[in-house]
Amino acid sequence: MSNTVVGETVFFSVVIPTYNRQPILEKCLRALEVQELSASSVITGYEIVLVDDGSTDGTLEWLAAHKDEFPHVLAFQQDHAGPSAARNLGVNQAIGDIIIFIDSDLVVLKNFLQAHADALLQGKEQLGSDRFFTYGAVINTCNFDNPTEEPYKLTDFSAAFFATGNVAIPKHWLEKAGLFDTSFQLYGWEDLELGVRLKKLGLKLIKCPAAVGYHWHPAFRLEQIPSLIEKEIQRGRMGVLFYQKHPRWEVRMMIQMTWLHRLLWGILSLNGTLNEKTMAPLLQWLINSGRPQLALEIARIFLNWYNVKGVYEAYAQLQGE
Repeated sequence: MSNTVVGETVFFSVVIPTYNRQPILEKCLRALEVQELSASSVITGYEIVLVDDGSTDGTLEWLAAHKDEFPHVLAFQQDHAGPSAARNLGVNQAIGDIIIFIDSDLVVLKNFLQAHADALLQGKEQLGSDRFFTYGAVINTCNFDNPTEEPYKLTDFSAAFFATGNVAIPKHWLEKAGLFDTSFQLYGWEDLELGVRLKKLGLKLIKCPAAVGYHWHPAFRLEQIPSLIEKEIQRGRMGVLFYQKHPRWEVRMMIQMTWLHRLLWGILSLNGTLNEKTMAPLLQWLINSGRPQLALEIARIFLNWYNVKGVYEAYAQLQGE
């Protein structure tokens, strides 16, 4: 299927990396098992390619005990090597014409696969080729019991070109681009870096708002702050790796390595005076008032400051080598 996205028929491979997320993974897989396809659907079938990235929470044991409930799932495992290596393994094992990437903490609606198929057909009609991918909507929620009840919020908007939370793309373009760079072993940027290479190949983004995924994460608590700070520092380091591979202004803007970002977050955080310690009372009050999401958005003031500092520290270290 090198010249068409969707011909008369299509087979989907849903590639999902997972690491210690068994409770929400169960909801993720169950939602994919009850997909509703239209009578005239071009989808002949689908598989769920699950790659366990060295989980220690009993994920594979749980899956083995419930394998009859998940007929579409093919499970693979690897030693803990990160999402890039896991997704690459999934793509290599997939038999589908189209790869759909989602994360293992994403719960989709029943029309998810059909919505991507419809958007792929429309895209081919518009562009006359398969040089594009479809990008579904991602809604963040901390509602574990009923994640799909969360409404869309302004904070759910994403300007990313290619992000693996909810995307469908012809497999051959991934292979032509070279798949994910496994040198991105810390948190962040591996999917957007692949997106830069896909853009160089001339691929376009076609939004598919009908393919909705609900990205679950636990409600914000102060105890999460150290790990969130560590993620921002890691994201800074991986951002510099991203810039090394693609040294252009567009990437500097994406990774926040500009004087503008340094000035902005320096001012907003009062040069670091507003931090996890000084803001803890306000954040805790918001959490106690039932507004953990607002608390998290306010915490991003100092989290972004840690990210910008991490970027510049990593870049200075690189320059000094």
